[in-house]
Amino acid sequence: MHWELNADLAMRHTMGCPARVERMVTVTDIDDIRCVLSELTSTSAPAFVLGGGSNVVFTCDLAGVVINMGNRGVSVDASDSGGDIVRAAAGENWHEFVWWTLEQGYVGLENLVLIPGTVGAAPIQNIGAYGVELKDRLHSVRAIHMDTLEEREFSLSECYFGYRDSFFKSEPGRRWLIWEVAFRLSTETPLVLEYAELKRRWESVGAPCDARAVAKLVEAIRTEKLPDPAQLPNSGSFFKNPIVSAAHFLTLNEKFPDIVSFPLADGSRKLAAGWLIQACGWKGFLENGVGVYPKQALVLINPGHKSGGEVKLLASKIQASVAERFGVSLEVEPLIL
Repeated sequence: MHWELNADLAMRHTMGCPARVERMVTVTDIDDIRCVLSELTSTSAPAFVLGGGSNVVFTCDLAGVVINMGNRGVSVDASDSGGDIVRAAAGENWHEFVWWTLEQGYVGLENLVLIPGTVGAAPIQNIGAYGVELKDRLHSVRAIHMDTLEEREFSLSECYFGYRDSFFKSEPGRRWLIWEVAFRLSTETPLVLEYAELKRRWESVGAPCDARAVAKLVEAIRTEKLPDPAQLPNSGSFFKNPIVSAAHFLTLNEKFPDIVSFPLADGSRKLAAGWLIQACGWKGFLENGVGVYPKQALVLINPGHKSGGEVKLLASKIQASVAERFGVSLEVEPLIL
């Protein structure tokens, strides 16, 4: 366990906004976590759990304590039905963990490579990409309550996963600190290649059906479309793809026949937020050191390392213009503090 006073948070989150916190502690095991939470409970100090910092934007300095998850470790529980249970500590790097599973011969997480962040942060927003969501592979989540220190294992159904959503994003859910995530993985899981761009590249390459080959194709697509936060500060996709009713979509489609959407099982449509933003003229916009990535309108960038307030202001302007033109509300994906 390591404590740091007046800790700099700019390099601790991928948007790179200037911010500090009174104290930051890096915990490496469950005993560290129990010790820190006990102290926080006795002093009533506010606390925020920080993973890889890819889904948070700091708009100001923070009071209290930031808990940095530094625990590591991966283990496998053999199973006779439906694959093995692979457990990973919350502090594990997500991308590195995915590749570890692929190198062990498991199939199932290959579509989720190169998503920044940690294993512990992945269930909070139910990360997803190229036809696969975390919930499709998750077995359970182990967490400890930050106030009562109760330790609990949440089953898949108890996580209440939704589109970029989970129980852990709710007010009561935020009081649970995730310290381990378990996945049910198999060597025989069918590959998911329905995403149009991924399928096109797969067919053009003509490669054998191998999960690692799929992962490399996904890496190539993501590298082309999304900026590296180490080179250009960003939080990945800044807005969720909005879902509208069938009736609303028909109205939009009559007026905007090129609108990009995806049908859902209940008849509603998921709209491509990037298309909406680009149609409003924001793609490539840059002002006061913050802007919209020229290659993907869904990504806000902070090349000037400006304040989170500037990023939030730009996001608000984009939301207003999309609402005015399309009558659609865009929901911000990262947590803004």
